[in-house]
Amino acid sequence: MCGIAGFLSLGSDSFPKGEAALRAMSSLISHRGPDGAGEWTSRDKRVGFVHRRLAIIDLSTSGAQPMIAPNGTVITYNGEIYNYIELRNELASGWAFRSTSDTEVILAAYDKWGDDCVSHLRGMFAFAIWDERRQRLFAARDRFGIKPFYYTEQDGTLFFASEAKALLPLLPEIRTDSTALAEYLTFQYTIGAKTLFAHVNALLPGHVFTVDNGNAHVQRYWDVQYVVDFDHSPRYFEERFRELITDSMNVHLRADVPIGGYVSGGLDSSLVALLASRHDHRNRLAFHGRFMEYPGYDESHYAQEVAGRADMAVHIADITAEDFRSSLRDVIYHLDFPVAGPGSFPQFMVSALAAKHVKVVLGGQGGDELLGGYARYLVAYFEQCIKAAMDGTYREGNYVVTIESIVPNLGLLREYKPMIKEFWREGLFDDLDKRYFRLVDRSTDMVGEVDWRSLDKPRVFEAFREIFNNQDNVRKEAYFDKMTHFDFKCLLPALLQVEDRMSMAHGLESRVPLLDHPLVEFLATVPADVKFKGGQMKQLMKAVYRDILPDGILKRRDKMGFPVPLKEWFEGTLREFVTDIFDQQRARHRDHFNSDVVLANFQSASRFSRKTWGLLSLELWHQRFHDRAAEFKAMVRS
Repeated sequence: MCGIAGFLSLGSDSFPKGEAALRAMSSLISHRGPDGAGEWTSRDKRVGFVHRRLAIIDLSTSGAQPMIAPNGTVITYNGEIYNYIELRNELASGWAFRSTSDTEVILAAYDKWGDDCVSHLRGMFAFAIWDERRQRLFAARDRFGIKPFYYTEQDGTLFFASEAKALLPLLPEIRTDSTALAEYLTFQYTIGAKTLFAHVNALLPGHVFTVDNGNAHVQRYWDVQYVVDFDHSPRYFEERFRELITDSMNVHLRADVPIGGYVSGGLDSSLVALLASRHDHRNRLAFHGRFMEYPGYDESHYAQEVAGRADMAVHIADITAEDFRSSLRDVIYHLDFPVAGPGSFPQFMVSALAAKHVKVVLGGQGGDELLGGYARYLVAYFEQCIKAAMDGTYREGNYVVTIESIVPNLGLLREYKPMIKEFWREGLFDDLDKRYFRLVDRSTDMVGEVDWRSLDKPRVFEAFREIFNNQDNVRKEAYFDKMTHFDFKCLLPALLQVEDRMSMAHGLESRVPLLDHPLVEFLATVPADVKFKGGQMKQLMKAVYRDILPDGILKRRDKMGFPVPLKEWFEGTLREFVTDIFDQQRARHRDHFNSDVVLANFQSASRFSRKTWGLLSLELWHQRFHDRAAEFKAMVRS
């Protein structure tokens, strides 16, 4: 786990500001690698790499980067290749290894398989390789987007980095991309390669980036395919699921340093922490965050229940309004740009606590998207069940649930009544894509705050519909698969951005064992009525691990992510703090926004509205990056 950056002149000339550019980029990602820094520039000054090291595997200097192979190939790499031991054994006959690092395994794999090396890698990764013999750049990002990779082309030079902020000194100006902004305001994340910074793109998950003879090309190498297996019994799927989880945990626990775990009180992180503690007695440090000021925000008793089952020591961060005031700007800075909900703030605080005790921590990301853990899936099916019952069309589609089976589970929606009211406010029974878009649209209560005339909201829906209705991925009419697929492709990378940035802000590696590609590919074959039977969220996981998960976790009906008492704070302790942010002169003249309306409507937002967080994050993002653009520009001098 590290930070990477570099440049490549796309022509035959050297890049005269190469050393200054590398120095600036390295400085801006230094928090990602507190254990070492390295730099490499080609003899002709056309190519340069930097690396910031967080040492997890092969702690010696032989694992340092950028790493240069005997054949002249150079790599700068961020991540962990969990099957590096197996690959090393396979590749040893054709490669004389000089280290025990997974970095060198990638070099050996590229030497043998070329671009197809990524198909052999199991893990999380973002890397760039300079092939000296072929004068060619090859870069790749892991299948799910666990590790980041951003790039921009400026005046014939390509720049890349682990974090978008590292590219800002190379841009002629810092501007907001209006297409990405429309997506963010709609979903609170972007759904394509564009970022909120104009001219800075993300290499999408499962893609490679190559430059041959000055020509850049992006290509997908992996995608999830929902080819459903109707030939096997639920018992088969349960047994196979357990096998794959066990295998994933075994490889994710490979490290030369101790490993801890997040325990949020939810099903996914609880299972991962329990399995890790059974694997090795040293993996018994757990970390949790809670809010004690208001009722309904403390879930620590669930974390303690898990800890008691596994004899784990739980370290708890008691998070306050003052923490929010003092840390929020740091959270926005490390995120690069606003993304997802307010959970990034408590995750920042818990990561800071974990980093005091361990270098590696395990999380439960991916379970909701893979196994059906979001309450909105139940809301969507409830509407469709009503329609099917009225029309008598149950058998015309893969409804997974019936009115009779879903009723006992509707208690899970008690805290979601405001969302359901809003969902049904503008009609019922439209096409599936329109209805799910309505469920994931976070902008429905942003009317006067945003000037939608200057943003292309219809294009956002078309981009959504292209992904939602993509029959190359979801080949059958299964509403469940369509919903989870969209969230897997679009929401999950946003959540992984939070996971990566909030941990790496403190020099902490976060691993996500549920996102192991053999497991993901298997789950895409499991019928929806096995994963979501009767509207029971994460039914497959509960059925398989009922023997080790505490009853309190299995029977929870009130899990809501990582709720933050924003409404209470903004109406009380932090009201002046928020007012001052939007009352600044520049805040009153932002393109696309009306700060007076934002302030006037802050208190009218519901308890769990994302509007307050989304608009506050955007303003602080403008203040940190746009209003201080000159500071970034000054980092690269002739």
